[in-house]
Amino acid sequence: MLDACAELLDEGGYDALTTTRVAERAGVAIGSVYQFFPDKRALSQALTRRNVELFVARVGRRFMIEDYAGWWDAVDAIIDEYVEMHRTVPGFRSLHFGEVFDLGLLDSVADNSTVIAGRLRALLLAEFGLADSEDLDRAIIVAVEAGDAVLKLAFRHDPNGDPEIVAEAKQLVRGYLSRQLSAVSGHG
Repeated sequence: MLDACAELLDEGGYDALTTTRVAERAGVAIGSVYQFFPDKRALSQALTRRNVELFVARVGRRFMIEDYAGWWDAVDAIIDEYVEMHRTVPGFRSLHFGEVFDLGLLDSVADNSTVIAGRLRALLLAEFGLADSEDLDRAIIVAVEAGDAVLKLAFRHDPNGDPEIVAEAKQLVRGYLSRQLSAVSGHG
């Protein structure tokens, strides 16, 4: 059902998504959809949760198998994974982490970007031993929001993501984090 939801989101967007269409695409009775998902919002929540978990797992896997000279290379790897998933994972590009209909889908207290920033922050702390602080939290959430906005721009007119704008997103995030981390913890 989530795969059907992802396909339909890619084809027509959130406004065109219905539980009836998901049931038809998945080849299941509408009652089966309602057994697990009371409405299209719940379907979108589950798909977003799955995509975020897949994103975090794929980034974590990269951190385990790739060797980075520093956190800035890790940031590039995170952006590369986001771009790759945007290109290849059904439903990923349709559910941007910070969009209005999506706010709070993963966590009732924090919006999705905050959840993603927290998980990426944990990966960066574990991998690079950056000092844990509120300043680090704020810097990462600002970087995630800014990066997400610029990456949306990269995909707005190019389904594969305009490589020059993707490069600008990397430069923006790296430059911002470099200044913030240098000021906060002496890293950079």
